Amino acid sequence: MGSESPALHIFFFPFLAHGHIIPTVDMAKLFASRGVKSTIVTTPVNASLISKAIGKSKTHANGIHIETIEFPCSQAGLPDGCENVDLVPSEDQVHVFFASTRLLQEQFEKLLLQHKPDCVVADMFFPWATDSASKFGIPRLVFHGTSFFSLCATECVRLYEPYKNVSSDSEPFVISNLPGEIKLTRMQLPPFMWTNSGTNQMARVLKEAKESEMKSYGVVVNSFYELESVYADFYRNELGRKAWHIGPLSLGNSDNEEKAQRGKDASIDENECLKWLNTKKPNSVVYICFGSVANFEDSQLREIALGLEASGQQFIWVVKRTKKGGEEDKEEWLPEGFERRMEGKGLIIRGWAPQVLILEHKAIGAFVTHCGWNSTLEGVAAGVPMVTWPVSAEQFYNEKLVTHVLGIGVPVGAKKWLRSKGDSVKWEAVEKALKKIMVGEEAEDMRKKAKMLSQLAKSAVEKGGSSYSDLNALIHELTSLRHP
Repeated sequence: MGSESPALHIFFFPFLAHGHIIPTVDMAKLFASRGVKSTIVTTPVNASLISKAIGKSKTHANGIHIETIEFPCSQAGLPDGCENVDLVPSEDQVHVFFASTRLLQEQFEKLLLQHKPDCVVADMFFPWATDSASKFGIPRLVFHGTSFFSLCATECVRLYEPYKNVSSDSEPFVISNLPGEIKLTRMQLPPFMWTNSGTNQMARVLKEAKESEMKSYGVVVNSFYELESVYADFYRNELGRKAWHIGPLSLGNSDNEEKAQRGKDASIDENECLKWLNTKKPNSVVYICFGSVANFEDSQLREIALGLEASGQQFIWVVKRTKKGGEEDKEEWLPEGFERRMEGKGLIIRGWAPQVLILEHKAIGAFVTHCGWNSTLEGVAAGVPMVTWPVSAEQFYNEKLVTHVLGIGVPVGAKKWLRSKGDSVKWEAVEKALKKIMVGEEAEDMRKKAKMLSQLAKSAVEKGGSSYSDLNALIHELTSLRHP
């Protein structure tokens, strides 16, 4: 860019959920580090979360701005301040929340008219953003927040409907035309995909998202070429999508404070957490966390506790708790005397944890994860093998990438897609998976592969690396599209 022309200006519009906001903020910081003026569009409640994360960015904070639009909670029939899907009080209201985001369109278009950015990077769950951007002649890029692998798998399942070739919900089928002989069952797919519930709200949202993506300028992907080159090529060449890989986005956070401030306030001081880990040997601690959406029943948490204890492994366990009746939650999910017996051996964090900091610590030897893409890629970037426990969304696809394609994970045995509650898994399966990922020759082999992928991830974002170069190419292309 010549010094006489103003900086390229990009609008980033994340879906109103922590799992979508966190990588989008990382993306805005990444573009800002290359001299791009980055504006994040969000609602007031989410803006405070974002400004805190940007404030900790030592280098690029000046290049990032926040514009707020009001979320009409009362008009949508949601409680005041319910501007993030993670705050929606009941599962029944989640579809109301998704539908209500359309009410943001008019305000968003006013901002486009006012600022005239050169590009809009909008989340897939805002399908109307493509039309909004095109009204003003602005290219729209889609951000799915997932892997090339799951994008390809989802599309092949949609196009070829291989689940129709089996006689029961538990019989495996091969995903047609997808490289790698990937097998799934109907139970591992979202029910609205195969039960002909075409009236389902989420089915409608995803149909609109697909149509919107086909009309958009292209797709940005939080991944790196060396991780899933076969699927990056398949997505671009076979499925015909314009796409740029610019990740892992989490690696753009350089110091501990920056890493600790991604997302909500941690429920534990990061220094206290790291101090505890510093007393442990390398690769000796299991980290267990199921993201911001999964909300397991007490009975399931109890099985995890029993499995942990039986495995004999040291652990950090992040438990998302919904209080029932104020502070007097008796924590019946914990076996009697569990914390006393685990003292020094295990650490339970109730709430939000500084995940990237924990995963990067040399004491962490494995990660028990729900296979959300942010967590999966953070595990890859940290070089940690995984126990996979998918719950919903595209997580069963991500599990296949980790276990079947990359060979750096062990499935715990979750068999059924069940939105936030997850499929029930017994303590014996937890114990078995933990021992398999932590002890023995196979565990050592997975750890070596994971460490190698971590090195490739770090190289990808460095100058001359695959993600660094793809980002350069994207910025160059967007600059060339600018109106004179």
